[in-house]
This record gives sequence, structure tokens and C-alpha cells, in this order.
Amino acid sequence: MNNDIQWNKFRFLIFILLLAMSELDTCAEGAAYCTKDDRCVEPFKNLARYDHYRIYNVELATEEHVDLFKKLEEQSDSLTFIGHAREVGQKLSILVAAHKVADLADLLEHYKVKHRILTHNFQEKIDKNYAAVLPIGTDLSKFDWYHYFHLETIYEWLESLAKKYPNIVTVLDIGASTLGVPIKGVKISHNPANKAIFIESGIHAREWIAPAAATYLINQLLTSNDDAIKNLAKNYNWFIFPSINPDGYKYTFEHDRMWRKNRQLFGTCRGVDLNRNYPDHWNSTGSSSDPTRYDFAGPSAASEVETQRIIKFIEDNVQKEQIKAYLALHSYSQMIMFPYGYTKEHIENYDDLKELGQKATEAIKSLHGRDYVSGSIIETIYPSSGGSMDWAYAEHKIPIAYTFELRGPPDSQDMFILPAEEILPTSEEAFTAIKTIIEGATAKGYFK
Repeated sequence: MNNDIQWNKFRFLIFILLLAMSELDTCAEGAAYCTKDDRCVEPFKNLARYDHYRIYNVELATEEHVDLFKKLEEQSDSLTFIGHAREVGQKLSILVAAHKVADLADLLEHYKVKHRILTHNFQEKIDKNYAAVLPIGTDLSKFDWYHYFHLETIYEWLESLAKKYPNIVTVLDIGASTLGVPIKGVKISHNPANKAIFIESGIHAREWIAPAAATYLINQLLTSNDDAIKNLAKNYNWFIFPSINPDGYKYTFEHDRMWRKNRQLFGTCRGVDLNRNYPDHWNSTGSSSDPTRYDFAGPSAASEVETQRIIKFIEDNVQKEQIKAYLALHSYSQMIMFPYGYTKEHIENYDDLKELGQKATEAIKSLHGRDYVSGSIIETIYPSSGGSMDWAYAEHKIPIAYTFELRGPPDSQDMFILPAEEILPTSEEAFTAIKTIIEGATAKGYFK
């Protein structure tokens, strides 16, 4: 009898120990879960998970393949397409839900679709990404380009710069987002008479490297000892907005790492692709009228508050501040693109922008050996309409207009989940390209 009592006590103690260990997995900070290296994720509930999701890269060798993948995208919300099936010879990346892997594998075999599996468990990449996020409230002395940061931290850092450089840096708040979050940026100016460069980033929420690169640009313009960078800072005024989709950016940290759109509600679904919402050939190609789609253009041109804020800022300042360049930071695919996305017709200064873009890709190649390509949007990546860069170029005649798709390559295994160790070299590539373009455009007389 005594042995039985002792055994039951032992079993009870083991149960309590296991229960305590399971509670520890949520982390002392109250995080939703811990990664395998015991680093805690921020304490947000209802995080979407992508356990055993795969990334397939497929090659569309026939018209039958093109039709097959068009139908698959229309029929299944368990397949996340990066781009749309359009033409023979195209390669397409698709994020496939775990429960659809067998079905897709069967179709690939039946239709003899050449393919590669880039990633077998997408959640592992997301876990590693979240582990590289420093928590809200992190001391600003730890702000760097080896971690990702919450919007609140980025904004706090911008405010600190205005205090540190009161005669150079001005924090700009151009108004609230759909959910009432401020859209903040900075103006860096040594001389009010300078011509200006406008940089937007983070319009697509899941592209975390874009806001990180934007903060790197700001930091370089303020702290670099390189004479060429000092000249850029002193001879041009800079308007830089790290996240022009703050609701979406916050949502990727708090709920779904792969969220792209803003957070406007449409019945049972949310979100407009803000880079399809601008009033330049709105919803004419490469966008959708379906609110469930990732490239939903919105119910009408410039329907979204975030779009309206940028439009008003440019309208109010393009002449007053002499804005001559409009640059947009995105990921991924390693491309430097210029207008247009909706037509193959060449813009007036096509040759100049092509030349400058090519020089920028060569500068990146010399820096880190990465291969970027340059061309118009429709030539380089895919058809699209209603984009901010096209609008700025067409509507306000801003002559130097580029969209950057930063690391990784088109068949990236990471897609939008760029590892933190690549933040610094990617940001250096972005700055090198921008420097090359601005210096080249100046030599051609665009900043007179």
C-alpha cells in the first residue's frame, strides 16, 4: 500500500513538472510561443501559423499549364500565388497549405509540370524571423540593422532623431491610417532651397526589409562620414516614410506574418492592395476587383485613406519642395523598375531611366555580387496598374521614378521572410543603388 501511495505521489509530481514546463513554453514575458532556440515571440494572440506549408516553384511549359494554374488560383484559397499565371515559359512561386500538398503533387505529376520544392516547412522561417524582432520598448541604443522592429519602435526612433538633429530632421505626420495609426516619416534638410527626393516603403505589409532599409537610409544620411553620402545629405532634401501601410505592418507582427494589404473591412474580408489603388489606369490590368484577392484594387480609385494621405502630401509639396524623384522600396526579386506597369509603351525618358537603372544594378553587383535587373515594371516583373510610382510619374511629372524589389531572387526560398542577417547587406545595396541613380540623374540635369 505504501509503495502505491509513493508511486502515485511520484506520478503527480511528474504531472505538475510537465504542466509547468508546458507553461514555460509560452515564455515569462507572456509571449504566444517560443522558437526552437528559446527566444520568445511577442505576446500577441491568434497568430496565423504555416506549419508544413511548402513553397513550390513551377514552370508553365504549355498553354495547358497556364490554364491549369489560373483555375487553381481561382478555385483555392489554400494556394497563395506570388504573381499570376499569364504565359508559357513563366516560372511561378506558390505557397501551398499542408493539407493541399498531396492534391497539388498529384496534379503536377498528372500534367507533367516541371517544378522544385523550395521550402518544406514555411513556419520554421517565420519562427526564425519573429525571433529576430526586438520587443516594443527596446532601448533605442539597441536600434540597429541586425533585427526587425515594431512600428512603435521605429516611430520612437524617428522622434529621437528630431531631438538629436533639431536643425536637420523634422518628423512628419501626414494623418491617420484606416485604423487610426499615424503615418509618420521624416524630412532631412540642410538647405530649404535643395531639390527633394521622396521615398516610400512598406506599402506591402509583409515586406519587412523595406522599412528596415528605409531606416538605414535615414541613418546613413545623418551619420555617415563618407564624403559622397555627406554630399547627398547636404545637397538634396529627403522625405522618407518607413511604413505607409502601418495597420498592415502591425498586423504582420501581431497576427499574420504574410499579410500584404491594408486593414479596411469589406464584409467578411479585409484589405486593399494599396499599390493597386492609385488613380493611374486604376484596375485596368494586374489587379483584382475581388476583395478576397491579394491584389484587390479597392472599390474605387484612391478609395483608401492611406492612398489619400500620400496623394495629398505629394500634391501639396511636389512644387513647393521641388520633388524630382519618387522611390518606392519593396521586396522581393532583386529588381530596379521604372514606369509603367500597365503598358509596354515607353515613357518619354525611358532611355535615361534604363541607363541609370542598369548602372545601379552594376553598382550592387560590385558591392556584394548580387544580380539585380532593371527595366520597366511590365517588362521586368508583371503587368500591374494603379501603382504609386506610376501615378507620381504620370500625374505629377516626377521624372526620376523607381520601384525597388530588394532581396532575394525571384525563386527565393524565403520569399518575404528575409532573414535578419540579410538586413544590413540588403540595405547597403538599396543605398548604393539610390546613390548611383541620384548622382547619375544630377549629371543629366534632372535636379537643376
